[in-house]
Amino acid sequence: MNTYPFTFDPGQPFIKQASDWIADVFYDILPEAGFEVRDEQIYMAFQLEKAYAEKKTIFAEAGVGTGKTLVYLLYAIAYARYTRKPAIIACADESLIEQLVKPEGDISKLAKHLNLVVDARLGKSPDQYICLNKLDVVRDDATESDVYRDIYAGLPEFVHYPDTMQSFYPYGNRKEYPELTDGEWSRIGWDVFQDCLVCPQRHRCGQTLSREHYRKSSDLIICSHDFYMEHVWTYDARKREGQLPLLPDHSSVVFDEGHLLETAAQNALTHKLKHSLFESIVVRLLEGEVRETLALAVEEVILESDILFEKLAKYSQPVPASDRKEINWNTDLMNQVGRVQAQIAVIEEELVFESALFTLDDYQLKIVEEHLEMIQIALNLCRRQDQLISWVTGEEADLTLVIMPKKVKEILNEKVFAKKMPVIFSSATLSVEGSFDYIAHSLGIDKYLSFSVASPYDYKEQMQANLMPVLPGVTTTSGASLGLLDLNAVHVQSERVLELLDQSGGRALILFSSIEELAAFRQSTQSLTGYAKYRILYEGSAEISHLISAFQQDETSVLCAVTLWEGLDIPGPSLSNVIVWSLPFPSNDPLFASRRAEAVNAFEEVDMPYMLLRLRQGMGRLIRSREDSGSVSIFGRELDQPDVRQAVEQLLP
Repeated sequence: MNTYPFTFDPGQPFIKQASDWIADVFYDILPEAGFEVRDEQIYMAFQLEKAYAEKKTIFAEAGVGTGKTLVYLLYAIAYARYTRKPAIIACADESLIEQLVKPEGDISKLAKHLNLVVDARLGKSPDQYICLNKLDVVRDDATESDVYRDIYAGLPEFVHYPDTMQSFYPYGNRKEYPELTDGEWSRIGWDVFQDCLVCPQRHRCGQTLSREHYRKSSDLIICSHDFYMEHVWTYDARKREGQLPLLPDHSSVVFDEGHLLETAAQNALTHKLKHSLFESIVVRLLEGEVRETLALAVEEVILESDILFEKLAKYSQPVPASDRKEINWNTDLMNQVGRVQAQIAVIEEELVFESALFTLDDYQLKIVEEHLEMIQIALNLCRRQDQLISWVTGEEADLTLVIMPKKVKEILNEKVFAKKMPVIFSSATLSVEGSFDYIAHSLGIDKYLSFSVASPYDYKEQMQANLMPVLPGVTTTSGASLGLLDLNAVHVQSERVLELLDQSGGRALILFSSIEELAAFRQSTQSLTGYAKYRILYEGSAEISHLISAFQQDETSVLCAVTLWEGLDIPGPSLSNVIVWSLPFPSNDPLFASRRAEAVNAFEEVDMPYMLLRLRQGMGRLIRSREDSGSVSIFGRELDQPDVRQAVEQLLP
């Protein structure tokens, strides 16, 4: 096939020619194939032409049913071929990735009707792959289920026998084990405390093989927001270590459901420190014939680190309705941070002498130096409490210190938005009351293009929306308390939800604001016999795309989810009822607690914009085609507040 799906004249601007071809696609080619082409798509296509021509950032807000995905895919593919660099499509989570690449998805449609061969490959996050080291631990545990031994036995031969490594293919990702619960998967899935750089099995790892595969894509690499941000934050460090960045050089980036990018950026920049991991890293320095002064420095830093984590346990208090503990950064604790840093500095000086003597393996030395530098950066943040969000999780023997910088705007601007590259934010909900200031400010974007197009669907005719009666004790404003201690109130609301399910004969998506809410609902349904007639699917009980497929195929089933406020696309009767268990105000986590503390009016500046964006997304799951119809029912004690009720009512048809 030709490089471009149109006749290219090198004497004319490429983007103008691509735009003319895309106009032909929407005006002629797709209508001839039976597609309903919408004016909103044509308008969006011309808006994106400017973003690609000028290599700028654009907020592309397009309502449900406008066909926005087809538009940005066409530009991304054409521009990738022109620049000979793949485009990155970054989705909010793994379930949205699966929606995009499914056999009946938009990429397949374009390939079929435009006679294109689209090279689209998945770059899944590390936690979506089996960690061979963790699998070895659980399969050797006689108390564990045989399922882990069966998984090990089913791995490719080259995993078991290195001498058979004659051909490679990707293996071991989460989707291959759909029946595992999230808890079961966590026993064998990669986590942040795995040190892949020195893993003896890294060359046989499914994650590594997958990376070799997707890096060779010529058109599209599809990944999550989290993975893209991890690429951004680790880019320099991986270069220094002699490794390839997680993603190759690329021509453009599309952030699908782009309003969720800030949270992914914040999470990617988070440092997690654990004493046991730190000890395992620095003791590597003792494997060679090292000088006594270095050996003593290693012993001393291990001791000081142990004391630091003892003090963190002593000076931290549990946070209600959370699995985290708040740290009291007092003088004693800060002095101990200083002692750890001082000892790390001693080791860094000693390593200068050791490197000159060539007594340490150069690769191991480089890895340890990178870890020590990262720890120093993290501990330096502790000295700037005004710029820090921190907490601890776990118990004394397995305590984890989590350190997150408050603001990521400057880094995002430098590493992403300052590059001369088209950056597309695509979502049905990017603006608040017609303004893009909220998202632009949160991401540190000063200059941008933007446009909004409404959904072509007739929501007044297709959607019935109901604000449900107040049930005290079920939820509270801004996630200050999850409100799940009043199990009687949860039980009462579950009875009301059952009435709504009976009206629609199941066919419902129930959206929760937290895992705790979902768990409380699940517990309450066990004592209500009326739920027995429905097949209820709970997020976390299996791999998410497997649950979505089961929900779509079993028409009267009910799907209960925490993460499916965005992206879920199920047209037809299988989804005829959306039930919002509580208004999706921000959770009681450190990030939003910090934002509230810095705001003049936290409720108006932080809580309400977030809730309204997320609620709009949740309501958008219902109507996915002109033939769809159904109801949205919204619970929430905050609806007693006139300002909240008025704002929510403005979203209703």
